[in-house]
Amino acid sequence: MKYRELGKTGIEVSEISFGAWAIGGGWGEQSDEESIAALHKAIDLGVRFIDTAAGYGDGRSEQVIARVLKERSEEVAVATKTPPAAGPWPPSPYCDWEDRYSETYLRENIEQRLRYLDTDCIDLLQLHTWTRAWNRDPKPFEILKKLKEEGKIRAVGISTPEHDQNSVIDLMKGGYVDSVQVIYNIFEQEPAAELLPVARECGVGIIVRVAFDEGSLTGKFELGHQFGEGDFRGNYFAGDRLDRSIRRVDAIKADIEGSGLTMPQFALKYVLEHPAVSCVIPGMRNVRQAELNCVVSDLPGISEEHLLKMRGHAWNRGFWYGGK
Repeated sequence: MKYRELGKTGIEVSEISFGAWAIGGGWGEQSDEESIAALHKAIDLGVRFIDTAAGYGDGRSEQVIARVLKERSEEVAVATKTPPAAGPWPPSPYCDWEDRYSETYLRENIEQRLRYLDTDCIDLLQLHTWTRAWNRDPKPFEILKKLKEEGKIRAVGISTPEHDQNSVIDLMKGGYVDSVQVIYNIFEQEPAAELLPVARECGVGIIVRVAFDEGSLTGKFELGHQFGEGDFRGNYFAGDRLDRSIRRVDAIKADIEGSGLTMPQFALKYVLEHPAVSCVIPGMRNVRQAELNCVVSDLPGISEEHLLKMRGHAWNRGFWYGGK
């Protein structure tokens, strides 16, 4: 496993880190025993950074992580996320930050995060989405700065709103955030235009989520695939979305021939080739997934020829909240 710095935070992260949404639920049935085994295997293989959130099983993911880390001697950093208080998701341009990220709310929610993670200090606290409407008055970050000074939080980040990821660029330039969690993959290449270069210029750490496009870029699905009950991907790939994705992935498979990498390996390596990226956080629901993902760090990189071919696979579809 190779390691990189998470911006200027002083936190060293494994290139392949642990995405902990699925172990909280939401991707179909998941036992805690299987999750615990996956976490132990990932740490055995060098993972030193785990990303979770309050919303991953209403704290279930956080509590499973805390249980595992109490049994380990390794120094493993944990990032979690606080969602906005009740209201539209993502926040509407007409939402006031005081209604969604008030100081009282943030303090209460972060105290719950500390309890669930069984720790005195959160390595990285991320706001779980944002709206560009608040950029002129980003007071929530002033509140989080106070919590940093109080020793409750080590670093502050933001998880981008899927429909407007560039809304965080001004926050990076203004020095409000230590890290940004962004969607970046072979289909979603827009961050390479400005977001990633600005992060590098400002020394902001980049955590990449959705590197597999919720599974399509693993190349494992076949036309007509159906997701089980309780799996959010049934909505994400509603209608003909999955079949359209599969056809595009088949074209990518043809273009990566000769790379020496499988489709999922290539998808992870593609993300890591960008110099602004600190780590990628694929989900790991079981031991086998942990083994397959973690090995990618030590594989050879992608040639310039293959990287250039990927430019033709960018897919400007927006995020699928509804419709086609």
